[in-house]
Amino acid sequence: MAKDDAVALAGVGPRLRALRTQRGITLTQLADLTGISVSTLSRLESGSRRPTLELLLPLARAYQVALDELVDAPDTGDPRVRPKPIIKHGITFLPLTRRPGGLQAFKLIFPPDAPSGDRSQQTHEGYEWLYVLSGRLRLLLGENDLILTSGEVAEFDTRVPHRVLNPGPGTAEALILFGPQGERLHVRARPATPDAQP
Repeated sequence: MAKDDAVALAGVGPRLRALRTQRGITLTQLADLTGISVSTLSRLESGSRRPTLELLLPLARAYQVALDELVDAPDTGDPRVRPKPIIKHGITFLPLTRRPGGLQAFKLIFPPDAPSGDRSQQTHEGYEWLYVLSGRLRLLLGENDLILTSGEVAEFDTRVPHRVLNPGPGTAEALILFGPQGERLHVRARPATPDAQP
């Protein structure tokens, strides 16, 4: 039994390195996410540092994977993502993907904004695709001020100043796909008529 444990623990480092490589994140970015030093992360990945629960828990959280995936526990075969709500500025974020790097998906629930609420726009690296599930959303995008209703989609470079608001009257829900700069969603559709231009 102890031999099996040693083999499982020896496989943790390569799994951690593979996860980080697949997600396209650096040791420095991972250190920022977990609070674990770059040197400790590097030693974990190389196998020169023994993995402990104290180190594996923040890594599992950062990678949004089950702890048993890091230590190669038997697969349960359950593909469901169990999102834990994150609330920022009154907006509820439900992560729909398990990985921190690359393309990420979220369901967002927007309560109605206060009439005197913050309208300042922000910028950051990345690209965003927004689909309104229900309600109405107001998208401030540079000089554009748009109202999006259920079924409408917006796609934009997040380096353009932007802010998403809920003008009310009720709650609004949306799906958001967010990717690093240069990674865009590609939508393919057929023309409405045979002679329509693509």
